[in-house]
Amino acid sequence: MFRYRDRDFADKIVDRLRKLDVNVVLMHVCGTHQDTIVRYGLDSLLESCSVDIRQGPGCPICVTTPTEYEEMITLAEKGNIVTAFGDAVRAPGYTRSLMDARAQGCDVRIVYSIEDAVKIASRTDKNVVFMAVGFETTAPTTAAVLLQKPPKNFSILCCHRYIPPALHTLLSSGEMKIQGLIEPGHVSVIIGIKPYEEISKKHRIPQVIAGFEPLDMLMAVYMLAKQISRGEAKVENEYTRTVHYEGNEKALKLLNEVFEPSDIVWRGFPTIPSSAMTLRREFSTYDARDIYSDILEKVKEHTYEESRQCRCGEILRGLVEPKDCLLFANPCTPQHPIGPCMVSVEGSCNIEYRYRGKHATRK
Repeated sequence: MFRYRDRDFADKIVDRLRKLDVNVVLMHVCGTHQDTIVRYGLDSLLESCSVDIRQGPGCPICVTTPTEYEEMITLAEKGNIVTAFGDAVRAPGYTRSLMDARAQGCDVRIVYSIEDAVKIASRTDKNVVFMAVGFETTAPTTAAVLLQKPPKNFSILCCHRYIPPALHTLLSSGEMKIQGLIEPGHVSVIIGIKPYEEISKKHRIPQVIAGFEPLDMLMAVYMLAKQISRGEAKVENEYTRTVHYEGNEKALKLLNEVFEPSDIVWRGFPTIPSSAMTLRREFSTYDARDIYSDILEKVKEHTYEESRQCRCGEILRGLVEPKDCLLFANPCTPQHPIGPCMVSVEGSCNIEYRYRGKHATRK
C-alpha cells in the first residue's frame, strides 16, 4: 500500500522541485490543506525551494460575514432555538457571538449535522433555526434534508457559498500576483474538474486539485511548478483516487434542485456575483430570511465596521499571514478569539496557533 507520508518519496519530489528552479507564489483554497502544510512543516520546506504558499478564502466559517452571525444571534434573542456547528457558535457577530448569547440565556445548541437540528425540531413545539454554513461540500446534505420535508417549525439561515465565483473575484482584483492555485479536494469531489477550466482559460493560471496528505500537497506544488516553467495554464487532478471530471452528479442535482445562485458579500471581499446559494422559491417555507424578514431586516440596517486591527479579511485574500497581525496570540487566541480565522479549526490563525504556539515570531 502506498504511504502518503513517505519521507523518502517526499525528498524525491522536493529534489525535482529544486531542479525546476522556480520562484513562485501559490494559493490554496482549503483549511484542511493549510492544516497539512503547517502541521508537517511543508511551508518551511517549500520556502527553501522558493515556493510561497498562501491560504485563500477556503474556510467557510471565516468567510461568513458578521452580519450573518448577527442574524442568528437576533433570532436567538427572539426566543427561537438556534442550532449551529461548534465553530459557528463561537464566531463573532458585531460585538458578540452565539456563545455569548447562550451565556445570556438564549437557547443556542451546538449540533454536528443538520439532521441533529431536525431531530430537535421534531421533539419541540418551538421554532428551530439551523445555520447552514459551508461550500459545495456540505450544501448537498442541507439540500437532501429539505427535500425530505422536515417539520414545519424547522428552518435554515442559508450561508452556503460557491467556491468558483470567489476564485474569479480573487484573480480579477489584481491585489497580489498568484501564479498557481491548489484547489480543494472536498469541494472538487462534488463539483468535479470542469468548473475550474473556465478559470484557467480566463485568467491564464495553472491549477491542480489536491488531496490532503503531505505527499498530495508536495506533488500538487511540483505539478504547478512544471506548468509554470512550461508556460502552461491548465487544470490537473492530483487527487485522482477520489475526484472525477464530472464530479458527483447526484450531489450536483441536489444543489440545483434546492438552491439558485445570487450575489453575496464574503468577509474580506466585496459582493461576489452568483456566489451565494439561495433557497429556491418552492423552499421558502424553510427559509429563515423569509419567515423572519421583519426581524432580520433591522440587522442589515445596522451600520457595522470591523476592527481595523483584526486582519482576517486580508488573510483570506492571501495578502498577509497570521504572524503579520498585531493581535495574533495576544490578545487573540482560540480561547478568546477576536476574528474568525482564530475561531475555526480551518482558519489560518487557529492552525498557526495550534502547531507553532502562541510565541510564533513575527518577522
